[in-house]
Amino acid sequence: MWTATALSREAHWRQGSAWRVVETQHQASTRRITRTFDEQSRLEELLEQTKPPYPEAARRLHYLLKTPFRYHPPRPHGSRFRPPNAPWGVFYGSEYRRTALAEFAFHRLRFFLRSQGTELPRPEERLTVFEAGYRARRVLDLTRPPLDRERDAWVNPDSYHATQQLAVEARKAAIAVIRSESARDPERGCNISVFHPAAFSSPEPLAMESWSLHLGAVEAVATRAMAAEGEHYVFKREAFGL
Repeated sequence: MWTATALSREAHWRQGSAWRVVETQHQASTRRITRTFDEQSRLEELLEQTKPPYPEAARRLHYLLKTPFRYHPPRPHGSRFRPPNAPWGVFYGSEYRRTALAEFAFHRLRFFLRSQGTELPRPEERLTVFEAGYRARRVLDLTRPPLDRERDAWVNPDSYHATQQLAVEARKAAIAVIRSESARDPERGCNISVFHPAAFSSPEPLAMESWSLHLGAVEAVATRAMAAEGEHYVFKREAFGL
């Protein structure tokens, strides 16, 4: 097991950007159940009061950048770098759009396939794909020596145990960002996991795009809005292991 002291020796300076995919942000679902703009605004205010607070270090950031730091990890298994009871958040992104979309498509497909009796949604899902810049002195790269010796553990598609243990020690070592190989992208692109809000080089997204995602029986297809011909990604369900 890697200790905080050992990880601290592997930390280095790095800057770059990460793409993240979320459900489309320009339409609030509360509009469907309210009659007027004022009613919707009031409902949004009430909902905001029920959500966990943002950590102080994230308050200066655009909401797309700071939102991952306010919610608890999913139960019962947590996420790649968040144990089930972790009191801290992680911003998960990817170096390339394709990898970010592959990660999103995998988790969407898995959700529906594990929901017994639930059919795949017929309409395409509208997505917001955005880019965030980062810059930090303490970055871990799991794809380079000596950390890459445990590649199989870092990219295990079925267990987060090793990466969650690593994350606990990484936080003790004040690691701000982890670069790692994606376990979901068939082309094995890399993910960027931001552990601390101060690692963002800008409080605003660097770019923002609209995409759609179609989940089919054989494949998932992501297409950019207003895209040139051929600007889409196709992910085979069998390549995801689903």
